[in-house]
Amino acid sequence: MLDLLKAFWPLLVLQILLMVWALVDLIRRRKVKGLPRWAWVLIIIFVNIFGPIIYLGFGRGEE
Repeated sequence: MLDLLKAFWPLLVLQILLMVWALVDLIRRRKVKGLPRWAWVLIIIFVNIFGPIIYLGFGRGEE
């Protein structure tokens, strides 16, 4: 069990960092593309590692 936890630790850290980065970016931007802001929050939080990547790739609007 401990070996499994050690294997997933870097992935968990990456997921948290991407989530924080995407949420901070979402808060700071005036406009977002594609979906309403509340929908992006749900995607970032609940779609694990792919949610923040999808937002950072497709949802970022103008500053």
